[in-house]
Amino acid sequence: MSVTSEREKVEVRQPVRPSFAWIHGRKFMAYMMVLPAILIIVGVVFYPIGQAFWLSLHDIDLRYPARGEPFIGFDNYAEVFSTPRIWEALRFTTLFALISVGLELVFGMGIALLLNREFAGRGLVRAVILIPWSLSTVVVARMWNLIYNSEYGILNSLLKGAGLIDKNKLWTADQDLTFWAVIVADVWKATPFMTLILLAGLQGIPHDLYEAARVDGATFWQGFWHITLPGLRATMVVALIFRTIDATRVFDLIFVLTNGSYGTESLNLYTYKKLFNDLNFGLGSALAIITFCYIAIIAILYLRVGSQREKKL
Repeated sequence: MSVTSEREKVEVRQPVRPSFAWIHGRKFMAYMMVLPAILIIVGVVFYPIGQAFWLSLHDIDLRYPARGEPFIGFDNYAEVFSTPRIWEALRFTTLFALISVGLELVFGMGIALLLNREFAGRGLVRAVILIPWSLSTVVVARMWNLIYNSEYGILNSLLKGAGLIDKNKLWTADQDLTFWAVIVADVWKATPFMTLILLAGLQGIPHDLYEAARVDGATFWQGFWHITLPGLRATMVVALIFRTIDATRVFDLIFVLTNGSYGTESLNLYTYKKLFNDLNFGLGSALAIITFCYIAIIAILYLRVGSQREKKL
């Protein structure tokens, strides 16, 4: 009798496991709840990409409608990569993204460190510093186009008045100056975005860590290297991903300032010219897919580097 009661106690203590049907139904309901969001993502994001890839496999030139739209496989991609123009566009896009985003990170970090300190009028300074980012890129490009004007631009006037130059410079029509002129315009506009992201990350770092470091005799640079940078690692990765993607798909700034002249043609501008100037939708779609893959590779590299650093910590 005692043995039977002991067995009953053991059976009562065993946890009741849910049946397979209950688990299956719960997973089914979870999938059904996220299905609308998945369908929207597929419709808005993946369908246009798939459509562009399908068009890139055809010879579609609207200048010659009698040709029709024959299927040619990957001939468009072979034609794109066989021309030096794509490599020049890739070179400019890569250098533009690396230099502009690097400068924006340095300037944004410095401004964020200053704005993170207590001083009179800090709220007003934070609002003013965001004005360049709030402006439309086309407006910013037109503004810098006027600043760079070789005849009545304020930049030439200031440099001549300071005695740094003796004649007007062609800032947007010189092979040696145009690239840096575009970089300066982009850095001026995008640095506030980097500042805002980094400032939010700085405010998430506990001040107790800095106070403890001061007590231990740590200098400003030691605190910056061992506290600020590790605390901002995830924030910096996010900011760099957004800004690098934005820089690699640059179009309107280049279109207004130089229209791709003097070695400043980006991938997006090259794609635009093939699609709407040459009316070659096959080659243009192939360039669009190449640009998409290029940006996706950059984003994946950033995410892998960020995740590896997080694992080391």
